[in-house]
Amino acid sequence: MRVQRVAPPDGGENSWTVLHDDWTVVEPIEAFLSHLTDQGRSPNTIKAYAHDLKDYFVYLEGRRLDWQLVKFDELAGFKPWLRLPPAQRRGNVAALPTAESYCTAGTINRKIAAISTFYEYNVRNGVHIAAAIQSATRPATMSSTSFRPFLAHIRREPPRRSGLKVHQPPRRPRVLSDPEVEKLFGACARLRDKTLLGLLLDTGLRVGEALGLRHEDVNTPDGVVEVRQRVNANEARAKSFERSVPVGASWLRLYADYLHEEYGALDSDYVFVTLWSNPRGRPMTYGAVSDLFRRLRRHTGITVTPHMFRHTYATKLLRKGVKVETVSKLLGHASVTTTIQTYSHLTVEDVRRELRRAGCLEPEDD
Repeated sequence: MRVQRVAPPDGGENSWTVLHDDWTVVEPIEAFLSHLTDQGRSPNTIKAYAHDLKDYFVYLEGRRLDWQLVKFDELAGFKPWLRLPPAQRRGNVAALPTAESYCTAGTINRKIAAISTFYEYNVRNGVHIAAAIQSATRPATMSSTSFRPFLAHIRREPPRRSGLKVHQPPRRPRVLSDPEVEKLFGACARLRDKTLLGLLLDTGLRVGEALGLRHEDVNTPDGVVEVRQRVNANEARAKSFERSVPVGASWLRLYADYLHEEYGALDSDYVFVTLWSNPRGRPMTYGAVSDLFRRLRRHTGITVTPHMFRHTYATKLLRKGVKVETVSKLLGHASVTTTIQTYSHLTVEDVRRELRRAGCLEPEDD
C-alpha cells in the first residue's frame, strides 16, 4: 500500500488517500479521509491519518484479517508490530529481543488514536463490530460527547484504561537559551529568514500560522499580528481559533527592513514568500521551512525545530509572571489545561522565584 496525494480538478486544496499495490483505492480509508476533508481538517492532518491507517491496513492484510471482523487480541498485535522495523514487519529479517523499538511510544499512541477515530466514524455509519473495537481503543474518560448518565457524578468506579496505549513519560518541551537564539539568528543569511525566526520567537505562532500570514494581518500602528483561519495556497493552516497577538517594535523594524531590502515591489499578499528561486513570489511552504531549519542545524550544531521557538516564548512569559490564562489565549490553546500540562516543566529555581515573589520564601542575601 501507499499514501498518495490527491490534487482536485477545481484547483482547491490537495488531499490524501491510500492505494493498494494495484493502484486501487482502499475504500474504507478513503471514505473516512473524505469525511475529514468535508469537516475542514487540514491537508497535513489528513496526511497523518492516511499514513497511520495505511500501517494498520498493511498489518491486517499481512495477517489476512478483515477490519470489520478483527478481534481485540488481533488488534492488540498491532502494537508490537509497530515496534518492528519495516523489514521485520514483512518477515524478511528476524527480530532480536534487545532491538530498540522502531516507533516511539508517542507515535504508537497516535496511531492507536487514529484507529479509534476511524472506528468511531464507522460506528456512526452502522458498522456494528466497530463499536466494540472503538470502545476498547478509547478510554471511558475520553468520550467524544458531553452526555453523562443521571447521577454519574456520584459513581466511584475507576476510569477504564484503553489497554492498547503505551505508557509515555511526560516530555519536557525543549527551550532555547539566549546564546542559542543569538547563534541561530547569526546563521541566517537572509532577512526573510530572520524575520520568520523573529516572529516565531516574539509571538509563539505555530509555523503554519506564520506561513499563512498576509501583509494585512500585520497591524503596525497597534503592534499586533492577526492570526486568521483561511485557505492558503501553500496549505498552511491556523490550527486553532483566530486571535490577536502583540508583537514588539524590534520585530516590526525587522519586518520593514525585509520588505524594503528583499521583498521590494513584489506583488503578493503573503509575508513569507520564495525570493531566490522560481516561481518567485509564491508562498513559502512547510518544505522550505524544513530546509531552512536543516541548514540552521548544520551551521550551528543546535538541534532546533520551529516549535521550539513557541516553547521558548511560552516559557519566557510564564517565568516573567504572566498568568497562565493569558499565555493560553496568546498561544491559541483551546483549553488552559493544555497550557498547564505542556508547560509544567518549571525548574526548582523557577519555583523558588515564585515563592519569593509571593512572600513565602525569604529573599536571597546580597
